[in-house]
Amino acid sequence: MQTNVFVTGATGFVGSAVVQELIRAGHQVTGLARSDAAAKSLAAAGAKVHRGDLEDLKSLRRAAADSDGVIHTGFIHDFSKFKEVCETDRRVIEALGSMLSDSNRPLVITSGVGIATPGRLATEESVSVLDSAAMPRVASEEAAASVAARGVRVAVVRLPIIHGDGDGPHSFVRTLIRIAREKGVTAYVGDGTNRWPAAHQLDAAALYRLAFEKAPAGLSRFHAVAEEGIAFREIAEAIGRRLNLPVVSKSAAEAGDHFGWFAHFAGMDAPASSKLTRERLGWRPVQATLIGDLERGSYFKT
Repeated sequence: MQTNVFVTGATGFVGSAVVQELIRAGHQVTGLARSDAAAKSLAAAGAKVHRGDLEDLKSLRRAAADSDGVIHTGFIHDFSKFKEVCETDRRVIEALGSMLSDSNRPLVITSGVGIATPGRLATEESVSVLDSAAMPRVASEEAAASVAARGVRVAVVRLPIIHGDGDGPHSFVRTLIRIAREKGVTAYVGDGTNRWPAAHQLDAAALYRLAFEKAPAGLSRFHAVAEEGIAFREIAEAIGRRLNLPVVSKSAAEAGDHFGWFAHFAGMDAPASSKLTRERLGWRPVQATLIGDLERGSYFKT
């Protein structure tokens, strides 16, 4: 039986890979498109097109009602209005879930491994000690829990740093490369031993499909983590090698001047495990590592 999956963010870096993964697995896909260019891209990929955007909740409800389940990868990437866009994500999840109640049709949503307690190895069972007032990104998981309580089969896919070909200009990796070029050095904070978890775009896409197909009733959390924690210094050194730039340490006080708004993330220690995800879904990441992708050089083509 062919399954019709409604995918938001369907032309984004992660979402476009999810669309291809679903189609290869035999699913029919309807993707959300807010522009003619996005609609054309989806049609070329073999997906149906649903015109609308993340602020048109009526349109989202209609698409969810017509589907056999939803994968929500869309997010408004405006960090100048971060709390506002996180609340938009809450409303989107609640709108999508309202059409799936008591039907066993799955809703797969997106969150981040960084919402767990920094400095400790996050597992799928970790939950944030903060609410959305203190950590806005928690809004998505609060909405997921609310929707699950109303009888929706909800899977939360928590993403680490996602890398791969076609990575967007505002991604963490490209931001680091841009800062290094602008400053003439590539830097890390302190001793650079703080860790970033990571996964390749295609491995993450495979996990979304598995979560859609296999998540049990109720609320489940899965980690798209191929590498538990890469020392930030290793990432800075790989960028330095490719750009032929010095690699330097910045103190916490100097980090703001060097990294700007990115200073918080540059100093973040957020290791995460995917042990339970692998056991429960049979997910096996097979793509390139983050350092491997950097060494390959595609990130540095201008």
